[in-house]
Amino acid sequence: MRVVHVLPDVSGLDREFSYLSSAATDADLGIGDRVRVPLHGRIVAGWVIGFGDPPSDRCDPDTLVVDQLKEISSRSGVGPSADVVDLSAWAAWRWAGRRRAFLAAGSPPKVVPVVPGERFSTSRPEPRSPATTELLDGGGGVLRLPPNDDVMASIASALAVGPVLVVTPSVREATMLAGRLRRARCSVAVIPDEWAAARGGVDVVIGPRGAVWAPCPKMASALVVDEHDEALQSEASPTWHAREVLAERCRRLEVPMVLISPCPSPEALHTRTLRRPPAEREIRSWPTVRIVDRAANEQQPSSSLLTSALIEHLRTPGRRVLCVLNVKGRSRLSACRACRTLARCEVCETAVTVDDRSVMVCPQCATQRPGVCVACGASAFALLRPGVARLREELEAAAARPVAQVDATGDSIDDAAEIHIGTEALLTRRSIADVVAFLDFDQELAAPRFRAPEHAMALIVRAGRIVGPRHRGGEVLVQTHLVDHEVLRAASIGDPGMLAEHSQERRRILQLPPFSALAEIAGLGMDEFVQSLSLCDGVSVSGDSDRTLLRADSVEALCDTLASGTRPPRSRLRIAIDPPRL
Repeated sequence: MRVVHVLPDVSGLDREFSYLSSAATDADLGIGDRVRVPLHGRIVAGWVIGFGDPPSDRCDPDTLVVDQLKEISSRSGVGPSADVVDLSAWAAWRWAGRRRAFLAAGSPPKVVPVVPGERFSTSRPEPRSPATTELLDGGGGVLRLPPNDDVMASIASALAVGPVLVVTPSVREATMLAGRLRRARCSVAVIPDEWAAARGGVDVVIGPRGAVWAPCPKMASALVVDEHDEALQSEASPTWHAREVLAERCRRLEVPMVLISPCPSPEALHTRTLRRPPAEREIRSWPTVRIVDRAANEQQPSSSLLTSALIEHLRTPGRRVLCVLNVKGRSRLSACRACRTLARCEVCETAVTVDDRSVMVCPQCATQRPGVCVACGASAFALLRPGVARLREELEAAAARPVAQVDATGDSIDDAAEIHIGTEALLTRRSIADVVAFLDFDQELAAPRFRAPEHAMALIVRAGRIVGPRHRGGEVLVQTHLVDHEVLRAASIGDPGMLAEHSQERRRILQLPPFSALAEIAGLGMDEFVQSLSLCDGVSVSGDSDRTLLRADSVEALCDTLASGTRPPRSRLRIAIDPPRL
């Protein structure tokens, strides 16, 4: 009988316990397997994370009576692979979370009693991507692929090396790519539903964010599609990012990883090799981006978002128009009544608000200044606060045809309507349109987040895939006061490298990731936890009564500092490392 180390699948518990394996369970028991064990008078699920003597920090092996250990009740089925079990320990340190959360992400959604046989094929699709092949031969890197280019050529290049793990932003995209791969006679497993097939062994394991924890026997390379997409990072604590998890997994397995994106993030470009297509080809694949200066279209600041360019599209019979307006959770925008300049922070360029004392306050960096316009010196400002419901009525009156409103909480969409209005969720509901109009893009460009420019570019990329490349005749219409913003300049000429250079330099000056590491701590027990931290060199602490912000020179210093803390009993802490919406 062997001593087995088990991590119970119990909320709030993050330590391993030692058990004995009986003759009935020991024969098939392996690292990562799901088991049921007795714990405090009840039977709970758990994962096998090791064999051998109990850890010395739990008990003294010299005085341990093995016969006193309880036996495992039963084996439930197959669980995460051994490399994923090891990776979960690193992830718990990297994102200051509990190991249980990562093992759960790597487990099958249903019980898998035995591992099915491997289904590797000899099919190697064509054509292949020369740039991807070059990156794979060089140990990995970043491929800047235009919005309307096909990613299948990159997957074909990876398949030429061997089995590949592909991560996409959504299940829908993974399913579509899997269908095309199957038609090319490749064996594919879509995560999470086909987890068992992935564990047995297939040519391509593909899925959304959670696929980074999926089994992939004989993995020879890994791809991340649309690396810039926010969906690749968990919003719930721990806030792990698929890119970083897969990078560490590939490093341990010594296989290359390629990050694919039309607009790679600064984190992806940092210390990695970049490959891009020829400039002419890249520009052709980008959509036509038409910038409408709201200041030039208004006699005075107004909450109305109907410009002459938008009305022209609305009144063209048969033209399919998607109107996008993000209003939920955004700061209020103010514009000078005299010169119509948007009020922004002179330090971080975030939209500022005017308080009751007529003082402008930046919600991002807390910079304050008198309530005067930096362009003309005027002190009168107008609030710009449009609403989706009222705008639908205005659009309907201007278009003289029905306008459908899309709710982010709804699942259905009126396919009969040619004009729709809604939040950015609308861009995931419709796949084809003639025009995508961002009614007030200032809410994205000047949002109080340091990643706001990258998020804004990601919206233009998503819209560009709906209207298609320039030669198709579609158009992305952007209404804004910030016509000279680097995001709009880069999108209009089809050169995302302009934005990348600006973002990297801005983050370097402000010491933001990837040139530093940030962690946001909030919730019950925050003060006690922060006081228990042993600060490493280069780690600073700031914040208020609602949250504490830790800034470090490196990820290692930040994670070591957080690991030194003690969570108070019955605390409800939320620790977000590199929070996505900070």
